[in-house]
Amino acid sequence: MLQLVRVAKTYGVKVIFKDVSCAFAPGSVSLLVGGNGAGKSTLMRVMAGLSRPSAGEARLADNVRVGYLGHATFLYPGLTAMENLAFWRDACGLALSRKDIMAALERVGLEAHAQERAGVFSRGMAQRLNLARILMQEPSLLLLDEPGTGLDASSLALLRREVAEARSRDACVILISHDLAGDAPLADRLLALDGRRLAYDGPPAGYRPAGATAAPDKATDAATDSASGNAPANTADNDAAKAAAAMAHDASENPPDSAHEGRHDSGQASRHECGQEKACSAENSGTNGDASQGGPQCCA
Repeated sequence: MLQLVRVAKTYGVKVIFKDVSCAFAPGSVSLLVGGNGAGKSTLMRVMAGLSRPSAGEARLADNVRVGYLGHATFLYPGLTAMENLAFWRDACGLALSRKDIMAALERVGLEAHAQERAGVFSRGMAQRLNLARILMQEPSLLLLDEPGTGLDASSLALLRREVAEARSRDACVILISHDLAGDAPLADRLLALDGRRLAYDGPPAGYRPAGATAAPDKATDAATDSASGNAPANTADNDAAKAAAAMAHDASENPPDSAHEGRHDSGQASRHECGQEKACSAENSGTNGDASQGGPQCCA
């Protein structure tokens, strides 16, 4: 479905990453992890077709509908939840009825807020509405950049159910995560960026974060037990679980990735199916006003 062949991204003399090669199949869930500034968001934008690689090639199969959820929501504060989804339905050329849009709101628990303006939504509610914007397109390739940001426990559970549902309908899901313990049970595969390269590509159980002091099997088992609700039997094991989760991921992505993208790649043509570049350009006036996440977003 998606293949990266020796992909690199540079800004002048600064190398973000290089020689990244991997392929992703339908019906799979992959976690993308790494420290601050490792280039996770930049790599995902390359995958989405929103940023051109400096070297190498990103190959997307024909007839793949890409759904990309970035840091910006691209919601319009003066429009209701229903009106926001109707706008993106029209921008993407989707054949969805009002009933279909309401069903998308129900999927994310916002049906009671359908007629409320997005400008009064909390961060978590806005993130759920943004998720509905992506899910109503039924993408076959779902790219999620830290989708858990701002979500409470119940919303995180909803998000993880939707990831599992996407896999069950044979979609390919790639997820940037800072919660290894919570997200590892969802995934078939984990990819880690470190030292400007793809440092690990394999099962989540085999991943050991750089600098971890616990033995690999101990740290991994502790994180897995924590995720499944099987608490370790003693304090030492609890400490291992906490250390594994803490060292696995930092609190947030490094802003320079998206800032660089805004300066160098804004306004690029996308590989997305809708081709509504004029409509997509309207995103820059959306709720967040974040042009750094620019580029055609109709199917993203």
